[in-house]
Amino acid sequence: MYKGKKVIDVHGHISTPPHFRAAAYNLIALRTPGEGGIEMPENAVKAALDRHLRMLDERNVDVQLISPRPVAMMQFERPFLQEPWARMTNDVIASQCKMHPTRFVGVAQLPQTREMLMEPCVEELERSITKLGFVGALVNPDPGGDKTAPGMDDKAWFPLYKKAEELDATLVVHPSISFDKRIEKIPHSYQYNNLTEETLATLLLENSDVFGRYPKLRVVVCHCGGAPRRLLDKGDLIDANNPSRGNDNVVHPSGEVAGGQAAGKASATEVRAPVKVDESLNNNLFFDTCSYDPWTLSTAIRQRGAQRMVFGTESPGSGSAVTNPFTGKPADDILATIDKFDFVDEKQKLDMVHFNAQKVFPLLKTKGVL
Repeated sequence: MYKGKKVIDVHGHISTPPHFRAAAYNLIALRTPGEGGIEMPENAVKAALDRHLRMLDERNVDVQLISPRPVAMMQFERPFLQEPWARMTNDVIASQCKMHPTRFVGVAQLPQTREMLMEPCVEELERSITKLGFVGALVNPDPGGDKTAPGMDDKAWFPLYKKAEELDATLVVHPSISFDKRIEKIPHSYQYNNLTEETLATLLLENSDVFGRYPKLRVVVCHCGGAPRRLLDKGDLIDANNPSRGNDNVVHPSGEVAGGQAAGKASATEVRAPVKVDESLNNNLFFDTCSYDPWTLSTAIRQRGAQRMVFGTESPGSGSAVTNPFTGKPADDILATIDKFDFVDEKQKLDMVHFNAQKVFPLLKTKGVL
């Protein structure tokens, strides 16, 4: 709990014993989809979930949306293997939600592959929402890990967007692994892939007509949306967290013409011309708080605005094993980090950790966890 409200973590992944990934490898190695689900001893599942829940308790997280571990989605595989694997994964997620209905809510894996076959993804999204009781699905913007997928503004994605809008389901952008040879020497190179693919997805969605076509579609980009903004453009808010500051908070023309060569002066009428801030994405495109560096997270909140941030920790995950000196707590105790920020007020903190999740994931209201 935080200030009397439940803490809703929208960025969690399932905890499973080794049998789970063994099943994935056997599927890949034998290349023969079998019947039934994944056999995991009850005591092994219990041990994994007991640790998971203990860590959520230590971080004051009341409800967590759990999805597949992205590195275990195996979406680089062929469709005939990916489709049963996605179903099996979602059945495991559903079983964990059933075991702990007040703590876990499901977010699905979609059977994405480099072939970009949307019909199986649409079918599994519908099954996950209507049959398993999930509230959304992960979307990998580069399922083949080979940079050949069309950008998330491309019409190839539109059938998925249409179905998500129809179901009131939320899509969560979370990349997986990359086969880019240049990054093989980097430990845990999937983290670099997360940064680049999330940044690209954000920029493409911001500079597209996707939300004009699907005005009720809600998309969350994980890890604060990738890289923070480096450049300024006319109309940007310097501090999106405090838009009420007015005109002095908006980027205006300088009166110069951009570029390194002499290009003369801009028209005097351009200097501090009124700029209308585009707020059209505030109901569609959101970002989670899963960044373990406090300066990166604080920058994201300022650039995106607290109204577009939803609380996410990915706990237990890569931030569980290190202590953040900013808080003295494990790095994935994001609540401790946000609580120390003095540039956001109490209402904004409550919005991020409780109220925004209900806006971004409207199906949460049907789960009895709020």
